[in-house]
Amino acid sequence: MPSPRGPEVRRQYQLNADRVRALIDAEGLTPGSRLPAERDLAQQLGLSRPSLREALIALEIDGRVEIRGGSGVYVCAPPSGGAGATSALGDSPAELMQARVVLEGAVIALAAARVTPEGLQRVGEALQAMRDAHAHGVKPVDADRRFHLSIAELTGNAMLASMVGALFDGRHGPLAARMSGQVEASPVNWQVALAEHEAIYRALEARNPQAAAAALSSHLLASHGRWAGEPEDTVASGAPAG
Repeated sequence: MPSPRGPEVRRQYQLNADRVRALIDAEGLTPGSRLPAERDLAQQLGLSRPSLREALIALEIDGRVEIRGGSGVYVCAPPSGGAGATSALGDSPAELMQARVVLEGAVIALAAARVTPEGLQRVGEALQAMRDAHAHGVKPVDADRRFHLSIAELTGNAMLASMVGALFDGRHGPLAARMSGQVEASPVNWQVALAEHEAIYRALEARNPQAAAAALSSHLLASHGRWAGEPEDTVASGAPAG
């Protein structure tokens, strides 16, 4: 019996992954074969490279390909059961970040207009917790979440704070977690992110809604750039192994 909510809408990364899967089948690529270099594959499929990366990581989670850092993407034997379509792996990291830019950009502009000393102190404490965690070699994800939630709480609107928290927690989906985990393992990336959070805090402290919204949007877009980038060609350089 059909669901009363109707059929589940397939996410774009699933559709893109299915296209890569179809290409593997159409080209007769056998297990162990290497896919074309990322740039060439993206051009062949008419996809942006970030969209292709999401699709490839979805296929790796499905067990259809293996991503070898510095070497490329290799075909794996189809999983037992021969699943013919990519499974849902949570929200698209790109869509999550786009949603956060829209929502949190508006939230922080309102927060900057409603800053109280007590609220600003909570944001500052979360920022200090991020610094302390980073200094001790711990990924400051929990403090990062508290930082963004503390900003949302400055608005006095519990619904906005709940929405900010829900979008932040979208990073725990299988696809987003795989992409963010590769980047967040780097202390250098966290050092850059901390500097971006410092800029957000200074704009809030100055009660400047425009500067706060610009600093936060810049941070989120830069975060997505780090997620979707290819540090050390870890995704699909297509270059031969050394």
